[in-house]
Amino acid sequence: MYTPHPSFFWEISGVFNPYSTRYRSFNMYQELKKNPEKILPALLLVSALLRVIVSLALGNEVKELPGTFDQVSYHALALRVLSGHGFSFDKNWWPMTAANSPTAHWSFLYTGYLAGVYAISAFPLSARIIQAVVVGILHPYLAYRIGQRVFGGWVGLLAAGITAFYAYFIYYAGALMTEPFYITAILGVLYLTIQLADTDEPKRATGLAVTLGVTLGVTLLLRQLFLLFLPFLFLWLWWARNQKKASSTFWMSSLSIGIMVLMILPVTLYNYARFERFVLLNTNAGYAFFLANHPVYGTDFIPAREMEDYQALIPPELHALDEAALDQALLKLGLQFVRDDPVRYILLSFDRIPEYFRFWPSPDSSLVSNISRISSFALTLPWMIVGIVLWLRSQWKGRVGEFLQAPGTLLLVFALVYTGIHIVSWALVRYRLPVDAVIILFAALALQEFLQWLVAKRNRPLLSKVRHPKEDHPRVVVTTQKT
Repeated sequence: MYTPHPSFFWEISGVFNPYSTRYRSFNMYQELKKNPEKILPALLLVSALLRVIVSLALGNEVKELPGTFDQVSYHALALRVLSGHGFSFDKNWWPMTAANSPTAHWSFLYTGYLAGVYAISAFPLSARIIQAVVVGILHPYLAYRIGQRVFGGWVGLLAAGITAFYAYFIYYAGALMTEPFYITAILGVLYLTIQLADTDEPKRATGLAVTLGVTLGVTLLLRQLFLLFLPFLFLWLWWARNQKKASSTFWMSSLSIGIMVLMILPVTLYNYARFERFVLLNTNAGYAFFLANHPVYGTDFIPAREMEDYQALIPPELHALDEAALDQALLKLGLQFVRDDPVRYILLSFDRIPEYFRFWPSPDSSLVSNISRISSFALTLPWMIVGIVLWLRSQWKGRVGEFLQAPGTLLLVFALVYTGIHIVSWALVRYRLPVDAVIILFAALALQEFLQWLVAKRNRPLLSKVRHPKEDHPRVVVTTQKT
């Protein structure tokens, strides 16, 4: 008959000991903290699955849903490209594009993506699913990689988890708009820049610089607004590498910028051939700045689409201009509004802040918008704020140079600059989503600190002397005491 060794009873007794079970949970937490990548694949799978479910719910019908009017435009434009009419609409379109006239208001790259998918499958659902899978995997993965690099693996895992379940990201992942790819590309730019700042090996640095250039090109082709952040991006890169050879930093920066320029140059030349004037990428900056700062608002910001007749704001003498000329003329008028009454402009910009950071339910919003807002930004905002404060307290030691070199500084600079751009121009909730994607990393930092405090509180180690069976000498073991 088998007789267990006496130590067996000593060990198995821990199964029925709630404090021993808690201690094993603590060990599992420590093991996961050391190697969080173990559950990352499952997290990415769930992320992609949630976004595919939303895509299936949206289906093949392309219609205006809350915050997604742009998908109607991109769908119509892609069909026009496929039918051989080029980048134009068959009727007058937002904001002032005449029927059958050339347009550069919309992203050429994203329109090309839709046209390419439609040429193969002819179903908008196919484009939704491809987008959902790609973004569902890459977006949380990049959040993990940045979090791991800046704050540690456990923070990266939490950032990936928040990203995977963030309602706004899930909702927009199935919409035929630039947002999903654009946000993912921004995270790619930030991650590659942080990697490049720490790289000394020439071959690896060259590869990173090339990849950064391509990612920058993709980001700008999706939305030209990111161009305004580039000076801050490269200033940080130069500052972070100030102890490395200036020649190598110059070479890497030039390589990235050169590839980026080569990627956007064909679009610039195409625009010049159609409009006979210089248009770098898109014709939307002038419209946005003019409509967002018109004196008709006073100091109360109202999005143009919520106005009864926004086109009536555009002077009649400008209606005959083509899209590019009108965009540039409206930009001049918008800047003139600022010069004429800078105080009103400042007050109007302040009034855009609540709209940009709206986290509470609104009777003017749809049920979908309110649910998405409360279950994502409203829940995450306190953690974001606490995480930023915790990071600032840990990094600020009176040495400005070291603080500016920190990768976390780049993340905060992006959030501040990108927010500032919209506060002084055009502020909508969906325009804040790239900032959400970055500040989620600080929310993950705060959540990690809370979990560590919680685990430590529930598992206070207590050293006690006990006698093990079959041993004649006492040994020290770790038990737990109830708190």
